[in-house]
Amino acid sequence: MKIESIEIYKLRIPLTEPFVISLGPQYDADNILVVIHTNEGISGYGECAPYSAINGETMDTCYIVGQYFAQVLKGKDPTNIDGCIKEMDKVIYANYSIKSAFDMALYDIAAQKAGVPLYKFLGGKKNKVIFTDMTVGLGEVEAMAAAALKFKQKGFPAIKVKLGETKEKDVARIKAIRKAVGNDVPLRIDANQGWDVATAAATLKALGEYDIEHCEEPIARWNFLALPELRKQSPIKIMSDETCSTHHDAEMLAHLKACDYFNIKLGKSGGIYDAMKIVEVAEKNNIKMQVGSFMESRLATTAFVHFAYASDLIVHFDFDTPLMLSQDPVVGGMKYEANGVITIDESPGLGAKMDETFLAGMEKIVI
Repeated sequence: MKIESIEIYKLRIPLTEPFVISLGPQYDADNILVVIHTNEGISGYGECAPYSAINGETMDTCYIVGQYFAQVLKGKDPTNIDGCIKEMDKVIYANYSIKSAFDMALYDIAAQKAGVPLYKFLGGKKNKVIFTDMTVGLGEVEAMAAAALKFKQKGFPAIKVKLGETKEKDVARIKAIRKAVGNDVPLRIDANQGWDVATAAATLKALGEYDIEHCEEPIARWNFLALPELRKQSPIKIMSDETCSTHHDAEMLAHLKACDYFNIKLGKSGGIYDAMKIVEVAEKNNIKMQVGSFMESRLATTAFVHFAYASDLIVHFDFDTPLMLSQDPVVGGMKYEANGVITIDESPGLGAKMDETFLAGMEKIVI
């Protein structure tokens, strides 16, 4: 099997409403779609959602770098995933977001060639129920409490809350949200690096009484050496997100005993290939994991669901971003059932692709 051509699309989908975190607001999903076509008639789909403040990439940089990758991968065997990843790494350092889109498309092809769903290709089993939390964006106290209550009323089993400002504001937010939703709904918080160490310690201690499951990335990613001590002080478990991109990061964090959870995002790791190595680190050190997302559509989210079956230590699932998009241009793929439960079928490969009519309106290049 050989790669015959590669299509790269700029995939812009407006959000239903602005989504705000401590790093700033987001109004659109400015994503990239990669479609790899082979000489055997099998095509693979991959999507990434670059986030400049986190992975240093944008839709425009991914569009250009993706063309470099397409040039070196044309004519290669797409089922030789290790070889294709090494070719991309030779072209440019990092750029993990766009690499993840190519990686996803390669795995889609390989699993289709093997005639099995992607989760089986990865060695996974459907031995757990996967459901998504819903995220309350950063805003005024009353608005955040109302949003949390709405998610509870819709039946979502867990609520994630964006924080990362002052101790006083953030404690007021959680106090109001807990009052609105009661004590039977799990709450999770994410500061997106918004606190300094002193504020993080004080805020986490103040939030200890509100039964918070975990806190994602409380302090700046560069300040990871402060995480072990903060973890000791915090009554709330610490989840590494921005500090955990590749398996090298995971090994470092495990060595430092810096966190209780890894949050794996394919757009940080460079795709499934390296994310599976993070799983190996987690299993070796008995560290539980969450699989998260940026602002991907149901296409990439389908890959996340397949990947989430790959380890019993993947216990949390943050798959709500397709519900924030104003359009759903995906054919097939994962489905949202009642109460946030997510299902996938047994189609070979990813089992999802983009609607051709929708793609006709997107800017693209063919290599």
